[in-house]
Amino acid sequence: MKPADRCENITPFIVMEILEKIHKMESAGIDVIHMEIGEPDFNVPECVNQVSIEAFSENQTHYTHSLGDIRLREAIAEYHKTTYDTIIDPGQILVTSGTSPAMLLLFSAFVNPGDEIIISDPHYACYANFINYVQGIPVKVPVSEEEGFVYTPEAIQKKITPKTRAIFINSPSNPTGNVIPKKRMQQIVDIAKANNLYVISDEIYHGLVYEGKEHSIYEFTDKAFVLNGFSKLFAMTGLRLGYLIAPPEFVRALQILQQNFFICANSVIQLAGAAALKDAGKDTDMMRETYNNRRIYVIDRLRQMGFGITVEPTGAFYVFANAKHISNDSYALAFDILEKAHVGVAPGIDFGANGEGYLRFSYANSMENLKIGLDRMERYLKGLS
Repeated sequence: MKPADRCENITPFIVMEILEKIHKMESAGIDVIHMEIGEPDFNVPECVNQVSIEAFSENQTHYTHSLGDIRLREAIAEYHKTTYDTIIDPGQILVTSGTSPAMLLLFSAFVNPGDEIIISDPHYACYANFINYVQGIPVKVPVSEEEGFVYTPEAIQKKITPKTRAIFINSPSNPTGNVIPKKRMQQIVDIAKANNLYVISDEIYHGLVYEGKEHSIYEFTDKAFVLNGFSKLFAMTGLRLGYLIAPPEFVRALQILQQNFFICANSVIQLAGAAALKDAGKDTDMMRETYNNRRIYVIDRLRQMGFGITVEPTGAFYVFANAKHISNDSYALAFDILEKAHVGVAPGIDFGANGEGYLRFSYANSMENLKIGLDRMERYLKGLS
């Protein structure tokens, strides 16, 4: 007996394998600086703690509506109105146990076998696996360092076929930290409209932008899906809360899938999420300012060491640095750095073939630890030379 055939097309998430190796090293007493994982180092906002405690004490621990607690869905709609000046019907919102389940439900409801979804290369490592899992075809569009790893309209147009269903965007981006400018987003939407396509927008890093402004896809078109959640901006990774905004014609199908696969998201954490949207502004402002100080420091140090950063990342908490002058095998390089320098970094190949030769550095760690980690990197590079 062997696992189902569908598992053969799912590739390992390399950064998680690096994290697991780090855990093994740490259990052996080795100090490792984490710059590999995209997890905020902050605690959740105090309002999240307080509402969670109150919800437990009031026994609000039962199933919610399968689409999600209406109080949270209304808070999400209000947040979008305040932040983007967009009108979202709470009935279009599906609350999930993290953004990954939202993605699974989305592709399950949207993609038929053989349908094509355009994604950038590099891209978040799991996108292609979700599409492959439902027997869709991820069509990869290479994006370049010189363009800030942002799609060009011409490159998208070349990849569109009669089987194309949607264009997938992620801004701010994982792994690059770059933000799609407003004009370019409009151009992408224009291409989608001209070819009768949907746009899928992963907005999980919204709120973590340090120069300029991020834009939600619903500012440009309602023929779109939005993926978002509370892990990054609100540092609620372990609480597992996300949501999907979908066109009305897909909501019923999504709801039925949710009822069967997950029933509903955690009732207590849904109330905590509503509190985060309403009351955690000062907390997110503090985190954003701290991340920005780290961003500036990390970019400067990496450039001093000779890493290539043509367009500075202005969002999320990543720097995707060109390391081709060191090695064209980012997988081997990342593990060598881990073994010899005791610094965890993510290899570019984890994010697509066009990411080969790059390393992703996360600055979701304290400034003290980042300084130690980059000092170790500097000594490692001097040892190579």
